[in-house]
Amino acid sequence: MILTLLTTNTSDGDSSSEFTSSIDATYDEYMFVYTNMNPATDNTRFRVQASTNGGTDWGVVFTTTYFHATHTEADATTFGYQTGEDQAQNTSYQTLTKLQGNGSDDCTDGILHLFNPASTTYVKHFYARSLGTGTTSANTALDCFAAGYWNTTTAINGIRFEMNPDAMDGVIQMFGVA
Repeated sequence: MILTLLTTNTSDGDSSSEFTSSIDATYDEYMFVYTNMNPATDNTRFRVQASTNGGTDWGVVFTTTYFHATHTEADATTFGYQTGEDQAQNTSYQTLTKLQGNGSDDCTDGILHLFNPASTTYVKHFYARSLGTGTTSANTALDCFAAGYWNTTTAINGIRFEMNPDAMDGVIQMFGVA
């Protein structure tokens, strides 16, 4: 596998991080690496959505699944499917992590893989794995999994990440995978 760095977005109090160029037929896979994503307030969701028109609209229909494992500092654990965090032919943003904390020691890190976004024949598959620190009754380690497909045969040419309902700090890099 050869990774080619295409773009680096650094957020400093921004509401979103958008990639609206260099997503084309050059690569069959694109990888987005997000590092130290930190929201302005507690209990936010780090999310993603796509565009087929270069970022004019962020509402591509998709179907997804989401589950996570948690472990608190008080030694409580959970693992399972998270109803309400998936999409069923919906245009809402897909959660990559939830219950994100905003402390100076809290952040989300992870990788999202997007496959064959320039195809005009097939839907566009993706999967993401995110690690973060959450804010339940006790500080929580989060290990989150999201996967699915954007249900369009139109080429996807934009990806947008956001911290909902808040602003965020952090770095997101887009790589072409050969």
